[in-house]
Amino acid sequence: MSQDLLLERISFLTSLAAYFQSEDEAWKACMDKAFIQNPWFTPDNIKSALDAITNKFLQKDLLLEWIEKYPKLKQNPDNSHITVGLVMAGNIPLVGFHDFLCLFLAGFNIRIKLSSKDTVLWQFIFSKIQTDFPQHTAKLEVAEMLKACGVYIATGSNNTAQYFEAYFGKYPHIIRRNRTSVAVLTGTESPAELKALQQDCSAYFGMGCRNVSHIFVPEDYDFKPLIQLFDEDEQLNLHTKYRNNYDYYLAIYLLNKVKYYQGNNVLLVESSAYFAPIATIHYSFYKAESLASLILNLENDDDIQAIVTNATIIQTSKMVALGNSQTPGLTDYADGVDTMAFLEEIGRKYKGSKA
Repeated sequence: MSQDLLLERISFLTSLAAYFQSEDEAWKACMDKAFIQNPWFTPDNIKSALDAITNKFLQKDLLLEWIEKYPKLKQNPDNSHITVGLVMAGNIPLVGFHDFLCLFLAGFNIRIKLSSKDTVLWQFIFSKIQTDFPQHTAKLEVAEMLKACGVYIATGSNNTAQYFEAYFGKYPHIIRRNRTSVAVLTGTESPAELKALQQDCSAYFGMGCRNVSHIFVPEDYDFKPLIQLFDEDEQLNLHTKYRNNYDYYLAIYLLNKVKYYQGNNVLLVESSAYFAPIATIHYSFYKAESLASLILNLENDDDIQAIVTNATIIQTSKMVALGNSQTPGLTDYADGVDTMAFLEEIGRKYKGSKA
């Protein structure tokens, strides 16, 4: 019976993946509506998010291999006696899909508070579940207030995380805060690798925690080839809200006499800060002999989600190849917290009792 439940859910998920890639008119209209609701969710950005979800999350072989790592969940995939409150972020399209996938596959009741920035896509997906997988509909609820939940998973800013701690701290929980990603360049990157890095920086207009907002470069690094690649990105050049941010921060840097490199679509500013405003990338120089220690320090920094690099001097868990920051796999858990292991323990602890 347990195996049947899992296979039913996986079968639905793979059909959902096929639907994401389809030319269904209702789905296309939904994506257009999502763009109207939130102009940051361009058609290209929605497609990129759906491609990543489809190829890295919703493949049958990947899902089966993933669930094998959690034998207790595999043996008991019915946790409908436990309600999990899920607070979604909305910085990029369907950014909370991995959390939803974990809860869906493990059979928990899910009570979701959507971000106001990303309601259209989610509401359509939920209606799709209601139509095509009605046996799960009773376990799925969208709510403004997440009361009477036994477990909470919440993603937000550092400020909202403080409120989450106050409200949810007495319950089992995962609470995520602001994170960003960095790149460590060696100066040996090929043109193709630099292009991949540019996408790591500017995909989703740099608004994701896996977007590179700070690059570490060797002394005397030549920024011109990278700036040229930003200048060739038409999505940046043609997007009004992005251009407004570019113009605003350019004015700020001019008024404050901040040193910067200027491209048509990006501003590079020397700064020790990992987080950078939209249309700005921060950079720092490092000495060649300190490359390994730099990467190790970044690995241990709680503000860093991913380290994008082609360096081979050391290997750490956060390191990803250039161009791969926005395509995490099923086991690339946000903030390094294994959501499925957390849920597996919740299922074991509350087996046969309500939470």
